[in-house]
Amino acid sequence: MRRMEAEKKFGSKKLVVITGTSSGLGRKTARALLRTGKYHVVGAVRDLEKMETIAEIDEFDPASFTPMHLELNSFESVRAFCDQLYDFKGAKHVDRLICNAAVYQPSLPYAKWSVDGHEQQMQINYLSHFLMISKLMPDLAKAPDPRVILVGSVTGNDNTVGGGGVYPIADLKELEGLKAGARNPVSMFDGYNFIGAKAYKDSKLCLMMLSNTLHDKYHKQTGIAFSSIYPGCIAESPLFREKRPWFRKYFPIFMKYITGGFVGEEEAGMRLFQVAHDPRCSKSGVYWSWNGGPREGRGEAALEQDGQILGGGGAGGGWDSIYENDQSDKVLNPETAQTLFKYSSVITGAEWPPANQPKSPCPTLKLVGAMTSMANRREELKRMQPAPGMVGGGLAVGKSAVTVADTIVLGTASRVVKLAQNRLLGELPVTALTGSLQADAPSAPKPQRKGLLRRLRLRRAAP
Repeated sequence: MRRMEAEKKFGSKKLVVITGTSSGLGRKTARALLRTGKYHVVGAVRDLEKMETIAEIDEFDPASFTPMHLELNSFESVRAFCDQLYDFKGAKHVDRLICNAAVYQPSLPYAKWSVDGHEQQMQINYLSHFLMISKLMPDLAKAPDPRVILVGSVTGNDNTVGGGGVYPIADLKELEGLKAGARNPVSMFDGYNFIGAKAYKDSKLCLMMLSNTLHDKYHKQTGIAFSSIYPGCIAESPLFREKRPWFRKYFPIFMKYITGGFVGEEEAGMRLFQVAHDPRCSKSGVYWSWNGGPREGRGEAALEQDGQILGGGGAGGGWDSIYENDQSDKVLNPETAQTLFKYSSVITGAEWPPANQPKSPCPTLKLVGAMTSMANRREELKRMQPAPGMVGGGLAVGKSAVTVADTIVLGTASRVVKLAQNRLLGELPVTALTGSLQADAPSAPKPQRKGLLRRLRLRRAAP
């Protein structure tokens, strides 16, 4: 019954959830998806009245678009939205989750706090999306071609001019602020003083790291494609509404004529649409970007031939300009990513299924890994000798630790070798089998030793 109701409501359309569809990038992406006639879009927004007005202006098909209330400033609102979505969709599975909504507060001299007591930019941009993904992932895993797309930014990727050449730089450091709960008065994940622009950049860094972590943990077992994107600098976006007037006037000119990185909302929306729609973008663990400068003036003619953007050349000239961009060492740092995932789960209350990625059972690889770990550990313990000014038996402790490390790793190696032997040859029997040659063969006669001890005693007693 529920399946029949879902088929009646959605037909063969894919179900897409987009946060922040009432303006900017989310609005243009929803418009592009709806124009294909192949998607039902759920627009998750804070202001339903504004969304209804935008939907009327952009001529969204009411049968294919459903606005729902979502306040990313509150974890409770995120949970309520997910519950409402489950009730609405019934047996239909979510095919796409696009985490787009964001706020940018660079000019604030002090932090603004969310309903839950966290810095607003970090909760709206990252933490609430983190919680939402955890709530919807079990359902996404049941869809035939599920994708989770997180809108990152060049500002979160410090191997670029935009990310590494403009202060402040995104940097989570040791995540001391997050470990402390990142709650008022702790505003920054790194535990240091608040800088509005850095909080935004850090939130984008977190999103890109989250995409990689989810790919590593869950892609193979769920089939969900996790990716992040940078659609270009939308210099005229409402995202910059809190910037000073002179910035809003001259920044688009600078990006358009000096750097060439300017991208209009229409263009950026088509790029995000591509990652949600293009079969080539079903690849997981990717940070998508586009080559070249923008191509202006495409407007209504942008979508042709099953949604593909015709033409070649620059970023706006066709889908062929998309590429898998490199990510910075900070984004790819596995230790920081695991710490971020762990404490974000604690703060948001997110629950995740156990990661069950396939691992190689090959004993040789396990042995090589154990031996490599031993060598690395030995070198690190050599380095950890007493530094000048240090008092105590650090050196003795270091040597002892080396011995312990050797014992543990060699024991691991022995166990791996034994495991390989058992798999290849079978376990050795504890006792001989009945009827074996050893059991039936007569015992060899023992040599006669009578008189030997007596002769030895006589020799010793002789003068």
